[in-house]
Amino acid sequence: MGLLDALMGNASEVDVAEVQEELAPILGDSERVVSAYKLVRDLIVFTSNRFMFIDKQGMTGRKVDYHSIPYKAITQFKVETAGHFDLDAELKIYVSGQSTPLEFELKSETAQGVQKSLANAMF
Repeated sequence: MGLLDALMGNASEVDVAEVQEELAPILGDSERVVSAYKLVRDLIVFTSNRFMFIDKQGMTGRKVDYHSIPYKAITQFKVETAGHFDLDAELKIYVSGQSTPLEFELKSETAQGVQKSLANAMF
């Protein structure tokens, strides 16, 4: 991930094995990481059972907020791809029982992988 992408907060794909090892203490016994994307310090993770947003907080990143959403709770998702003057794509995930969607900015080349991960998990 380039410095400009890090400053803009755009997500880029990360190694699944590293994320699997990092999350091993909190994953279910048969749960596995399918794909993962990094947003500066935060992570978007697709496992075999759920979607996770991992928010590392504070200056040191020692405080971590784990937001897990089972795929069955995701009612829809929307991806707005990048245009000529817009360098990033937007992902919106609508969760049952929430009035506002979760929103993420992605690198345009990452948007397809995220859409595929969501489609494989949901359908």
